[in-house]
Amino acid sequence: MSAVSVRRAERSDLEAITALYNHFVETTAVTFDVGAFTALEREPWFAQFSEAGPHQLFIAEREGAFAGYAGSMAFKAKKAYSTSVETTIYVSPEAGGRGVGRALYERLFSALAEEDLHRAYAGVALPNEVSIRFHERFGFREIGTFREVGRKFGRYHDVMWLEKRLS
Repeated sequence: MSAVSVRRAERSDLEAITALYNHFVETTAVTFDVGAFTALEREPWFAQFSEAGPHQLFIAEREGAFAGYAGSMAFKAKKAYSTSVETTIYVSPEAGGRGVGRALYERLFSALAEEDLHRAYAGVALPNEVSIRFHERFGFREIGTFREVGRKFGRYHDVMWLEKRLS
């Protein structure tokens, strides 16, 4: 297994991040976006991340190639939610099962340990046993399922919510 390197995302990574995200938008129901984005359209999303603070974004490279990203975002906009984050992770299909996701989440949660945070949440569109088991390995536990909350590709999908205690 070749080494995976993880670093903070930079603006120059946005093209690769967008291309990977668009793959999942166009071919899966793991995200409920229904149309591809340009990197320019994703700039407001990218702007929420910072080097310090609870909203961070990391990318992984494997064998010198972009392999995925993981980040933490505001769970909700209201101030009382500020100690909670929602996490996101996308790994390129070619890099799946090769330690990329693990390296990304290890780096993300290491950074989040330095922040004033209490909980992390992850939403997983069902069915997706791989993502559920992955999150459970990082200490997430199921807290509930929103039934038929999103419609994509002509069918309704459930979303399981998982929670991880951070402090």
